[in-house]
Amino acid sequence: MPESTIEREALDTTRKALFINLDDTIYGSFAEIGGGQEVARCFFQSGGASGTVARTISAYDMAFSDSLYGKTPGKRYVSENRLMQMLDMEFRSLVDLLGEKRQQDTRFFAFANTVTTLNYRKDNEAHGWVGVRYQLRPGAKPNDVVLHVRLLENDSLLQQKTLGILGVNLIYACYYNYQYPNSFLKSLLESISEDRIEIDMIRMGGPELGYVDNRLLAVQLVKNGMTPVTMFDRHGQVQQPADVLYKKNIMVLRGSFRPITYVGFDMLRNGFALFKEEVGFDRENTEVLCEMTLNNLMEAGNFDERDFLDRVDILCGMGRSVMISNFREFYKLAGWFRRFRLKNIRMIIGAQTFGNVLDDCYYRHLRGGIMEAFGKLFMENLRVYIYPGREKDGGEVISIDNMPVKEELKYLYKHLVENRFIMDITHYREDTLPYFSHLVLQKIKNGDSDWEKMVPRYVAAFIRSKHLFGYQSAE
Repeated sequence: MPESTIEREALDTTRKALFINLDDTIYGSFAEIGGGQEVARCFFQSGGASGTVARTISAYDMAFSDSLYGKTPGKRYVSENRLMQMLDMEFRSLVDLLGEKRQQDTRFFAFANTVTTLNYRKDNEAHGWVGVRYQLRPGAKPNDVVLHVRLLENDSLLQQKTLGILGVNLIYACYYNYQYPNSFLKSLLESISEDRIEIDMIRMGGPELGYVDNRLLAVQLVKNGMTPVTMFDRHGQVQQPADVLYKKNIMVLRGSFRPITYVGFDMLRNGFALFKEEVGFDRENTEVLCEMTLNNLMEAGNFDERDFLDRVDILCGMGRSVMISNFREFYKLAGWFRRFRLKNIRMIIGAQTFGNVLDDCYYRHLRGGIMEAFGKLFMENLRVYIYPGREKDGGEVISIDNMPVKEELKYLYKHLVENRFIMDITHYREDTLPYFSHLVLQKIKNGDSDWEKMVPRYVAAFIRSKHLFGYQSAE
């Protein structure tokens, strides 16, 4: 039955925990660090926990934690690495101790989380890693579900309660909703309002979960409003944004990349040349991102999964990390970057697009109008690189010097230019300026081979070999 047609009863947290407790085939352990034993408590309070709980543990002291799970690189206890160490040890202990006794009729699981909730000064970021390793059949190899969460409530007790509900939802979904990934995702926030928690990374894997494409799952997080941003590294692997960005220099190019043309390629190359000249370059501390908005992924209101994966494959094949966001406005994207304490942020924006950024009609919903928006966009460590543009073949090339600006905004624009908040990319390929993605896409669909002159050879070969974007060979 298609996932979209499935109707199921939404159970509250107590009923979900009780349902699991009464299933005598499910048995496991709970290891919780930092947020209290909130998940285990839900199972105890619902009744019948002896049928589910083999043991619970909270190793708060670092020495005890290290003795149980081993040391973590850089002493990062709230990390994916620590979570996986916990799952490894807890699941292995279950099987070693109870396998012979219960293996024929028991599906073992290990639940773990490592979380930091709000401190008493309320000046830290409350977040954590949550995961389950579990069997769907007795004696089978286990599956893993791992997620990263941000706790948004302004009270640590409320955060702990939310964490307990999430943990129950996760274990329940692992056993009763694993066949339907999008329903799985939505069920994680049952009994939790969106303003209480953000899930910004999820990964599923294992013998019964091998069908899941984690990139599609990550985009569904954004589409479902569970996080504003998801991210893939240059290898196409889903990553938690903070692990990719924290305290780095970043350069970001927004586009549809459907497909990336010589213009986009030139924007990245010459933008990065300016970036290295202005900021410097440290391979270990620099990240270049190709960003697509959710709006760019939706055509006629629908999300084309294959089309999205094609674009990601091309960009990752070029060695670029990919970011998906639901931010239409650049100032909202800048505000999101603020949380990662980035050293320097550089956004590459085409001249025509920046002309729209300068239009105050887009900021009428803000009390401070364009001044409020620009105050959020042009942070002290953010600069915009303007890539020249041309509306039509033979038309004037638009750059910083001749950018069309409303009379009432000219002094604001002059301030931005003179203080180098916006800078020209002076080295560019003028002959490629008309090579817009939508023109290339139309030529591909029309069978016009001229499109191959408008994209890098690697991209053209990839499109031909995979028959992407409606490409049909002449044979």
